[in-house]
Amino acid sequence: MGRIFQTRKATMFKRYAKMAKQFTKIGKEIVMAVKQGGASPDLNPKLRICIANAKAVNMPKVNVDNAIKRASEKDTNNYDEIIYEGYGPFGVPVLVECATDNPTRTVANLRLYFNRSNGALGTNGSVSFMFEHKGLFKLDAVGLDRDEVEMDLIDFGAEELTWDDETNELIVQVAFTDFGLMQNGLEEKKYIVKETIKTFIPTTTKELTDEQEEEFKKMIDKMEDDDDIMNVYHNIA
Repeated sequence: MGRIFQTRKATMFKRYAKMAKQFTKIGKEIVMAVKQGGASPDLNPKLRICIANAKAVNMPKVNVDNAIKRASEKDTNNYDEIIYEGYGPFGVPVLVECATDNPTRTVANLRLYFNRSNGALGTNGSVSFMFEHKGLFKLDAVGLDRDEVEMDLIDFGAEELTWDDETNELIVQVAFTDFGLMQNGLEEKKYIVKETIKTFIPTTTKELTDEQEEEFKKMIDKMEDDDDIMNVYHNIA
């Protein structure tokens, strides 16, 4: 598990940032957060995460404020969070995280993406057992004492800490069940959280040739262009 995390941690944030630049996706996250916990960031931890992630991808504050305002209106549709499972080309397991106001449309589009790539949409549980649900917190590490930080974060459920001396950042991995505990602990200790994501990490990886990987990437690109799709996870090494 540790080795896989070490080799994939950087690309996780890059992939998330690429998608998050499409501000409509961040806007959906804000709508869901407001609908679930209200429009006050002080009282809504999930909304605080959305705002921090919006800042991480340079989403203008006015866009964030407008999204919160729209989400507070009664006639604004909420979104269902749904995870679909399937196999892409070459038997690669795929998890697709969606936020949709029309699941019928979403599943029809997903089936099309899989079928056109010689893959197949699967049933619940068909591939999810190959992944572990994790939370990742990217912290500003400037001036932090490593020993002190490690003692703090272990108490909050930290599984792995990865220090990046080039960017002066610390990436903290936790089990998804400890996500809230870590978030509360970081806020209590006043650590600077630059970005937060919830992700699925594969327990094993699959090797493809360059040609096969390029073909697989075409399917992923089509999925990530779909506004209903928030994140796509796979186990390609």
